Amino acid sequence: MIRSGGRILIDGLTGHGANTAFCVPGESFLGALDAMYDCQDRFRLITCRQEGGAAYMAEAWGKLTGNPGICFVSRGPGASNAMVGIHTAFQDSTPLICFIGQVSRGDRGREAFQELDYHRVYAGVAKKVISIDDAHRVPEQLSRAWSCAVSGRPGPVVVVLYEDMLRDEVEVADLPLGKESLRFPAAPPPAAVNAVGDALLAAQRPLVICGGSGWSARHQALLTTFAESWQLPVAVAFRRQDSFDNTHENYIGELGLAVAPGLQETIDDADLLLVIGPRLGDITTGGYERLKPPLGNGGQRVVHVHPGAEEPGSVFHADIAINSDSASFLAALQDLTPPATDRRKWIAGLHASYQSWVDEPVSQGQAVRMDEICAHIRNTLPAQAIVTVGAGNYTTWGQRFYQYRQSGTQLGSTNGTMGYSAPAAVAAKLLHPDRPVVSFNGDGCFLMNGQEFATAIQYVLAVVFLVVNNRRLGTIRIHQERHYPGRVIATELVNPDFARLAEAYGGLGFTVRESAEFAPAFEAALAADSPSLINILVD
Repeated sequence: MIRSGGRILIDGLTGHGANTAFCVPGESFLGALDAMYDCQDRFRLITCRQEGGAAYMAEAWGKLTGNPGICFVSRGPGASNAMVGIHTAFQDSTPLICFIGQVSRGDRGREAFQELDYHRVYAGVAKKVISIDDAHRVPEQLSRAWSCAVSGRPGPVVVVLYEDMLRDEVEVADLPLGKESLRFPAAPPPAAVNAVGDALLAAQRPLVICGGSGWSARHQALLTTFAESWQLPVAVAFRRQDSFDNTHENYIGELGLAVAPGLQETIDDADLLLVIGPRLGDITTGGYERLKPPLGNGGQRVVHVHPGAEEPGSVFHADIAINSDSASFLAALQDLTPPATDRRKWIAGLHASYQSWVDEPVSQGQAVRMDEICAHIRNTLPAQAIVTVGAGNYTTWGQRFYQYRQSGTQLGSTNGTMGYSAPAAVAAKLLHPDRPVVSFNGDGCFLMNGQEFATAIQYVLAVVFLVVNNRRLGTIRIHQERHYPGRVIATELVNPDFARLAEAYGGLGFTVRESAEFAPAFEAALAADSPSLINILVD
């Protein structure tokens, strides 16, 4: 069958199992847009208000599904706006494919209207940049992009589409991938599993650190069974709190911006760190101070399991480095025989210390108590609710006082990007319309992508947006006060009335000035069939 390059592309995406894409329409990929017109019954296109929001939505989709999130953006300005979402996907190890329209082939290299060299622009930010200038090669190059995005350490792939290539009509067969295609990730050899078993048997104070991308309910179940049988305490990497049930007796906290008292001591005292899935990155290691490269803490042994062969040993020395998918590794561990050692009392003490930190009141005397508000959210939302978060001081409230119980319920950027929460919540609600989705924002964070509230309105997505409003850029303000006392500059904000702004968009708006006002507002927001926003005025 003779088809346009654009139609071959869309048929290829649906053949790979993609059914949703996020975009800001642009003239540089009109051929792809036209192809989508005839595929609306099987391929949904979500119109966003800014390319950064579209890229964030695709990143959140990739996090939740394990398949590449798909976004389409136009050349030049559109591609530049999308950069923030590509960087997030790169540092968060999230599968994503960003299709960028490009000038016609005959104009390349002339600095034509909005032309950029994407191989140079995205070098070091994307896993790979692929240009398609021949419609015959669309199936081949799309397969390459998809495979690269999901294999090894997942990440973003940028695919450049020449405008006139999308209009070319050629005859080419689709690759027979579809849902029947099977992919087998890297798995640990028996010798590696036995070496880990020997290391655990020799350890007196082992500690598991889990997380990373692609974590699922199966990961969580396998790790829970193993941690219980081997009596192991479990900590999670930064913004991977949903990797393990935070209420489970083996859970002892998150290695993030707000670390529970005693967790640092536990890390210092551990004689074995079993790191399953995450990178040992900046925040997880406390700016490389909680663990100091290359050896961690003294004679501490490290087992590092990661799907990317290049990761173990890249910063921290790994005594046992295993290139493996986390689920395959955890499944292999089930065959090991646990020791007779009884560590239950020790672990119970670690969990009790963590839980007392969660329950500790911290904002007494203030009209709005964020500890009480977060406790109410924790006690109200069901386990399957999805909570999204951006970046800023306000995030430490949710990180400390909300407890995640199921995998796939936390969406937060590990690269600390502001403006992530609102678009991520839109993607989450599109994917899971029957689950509560709560978007946690600061006032500065929300206004970076708050226009995607309009996207939630357009697609009738009943997301609950929370805006913790202290009328300043709190993180930078704190750094200024700490390092340059008396010389605060550029961190004061003059905000709109966020509740009225939500109403202007067509949603519901609430304002909370005292803690007691939050519960009824939250109840009304959760019950609404349209987007809602709660403006929380904090000290």
